[in-house]
Amino acid sequence: MELLIFGYAGEKMLVFPTRGGRFYEYENLRLIEVQREKIEAGELQVYCLDSIDTESFYCFWAHPSGRIERHMQYEDYILHEVFPLMNAKNPHPKVTAHGCSLGAFHAANIAFRHPELFNRLVAFSGRYDLTWSVEHFRDLFDGYYSESIYYHTPTHFLPNLGCEDRLQKLRDMDIVLTIGKEDPFRHNNEQLSDILRSKGVEHEYYLWNERAHQGRYWRQMAGIYV
Repeated sequence: MELLIFGYAGEKMLVFPTRGGRFYEYENLRLIEVQREKIEAGELQVYCLDSIDTESFYCFWAHPSGRIERHMQYEDYILHEVFPLMNAKNPHPKVTAHGCSLGAFHAANIAFRHPELFNRLVAFSGRYDLTWSVEHFRDLFDGYYSESIYYHTPTHFLPNLGCEDRLQKLRDMDIVLTIGKEDPFRHNNEQLSDILRSKGVEHEYYLWNERAHQGRYWRQMAGIYV
């Protein structure tokens, strides 16, 4: 696995690429440039991850159980390899999970599953239920469902989350969700926002004009919310 690190100190930000994106995508989309001032001032250190989406959610020749299993191995990689690397390079206690499009799913999923590790979540144009079919976006598990899928679908497991310790950690997290008014997953975002509100988890939810699912929108969002 490859990754890119920008900056030398400050709050650490873990960035997940869009669907099938690579570790250099965030820089190529000029999103690093938007945050250049903070990075050079030692206020922000950015870790841009690679993805294995074509081996997990978008590996359609594999059985859906194998797709979610591969995703779970990806999460293990982040928890047991990337986090130790971040902690070894930078002792700053604050960590942000961030991503756009499918990267927003990855960021939200890991932050909601492990709220003790994250202080912020910044998710742009996300899809938080991979079992949904809307427009040309298919159910990524082809109707298959399991406990593993349940626990990796934020809008499924969060409504039943009753552990007060974990809920308090979520309530302590700074959460920003954005989506375009014409984005097909707007309703899914509103569903997630309603669930968080029902659990007493304060957050910011912003609607942007049009579909807002492109780099030029994400650069504007990053300049405001990151």
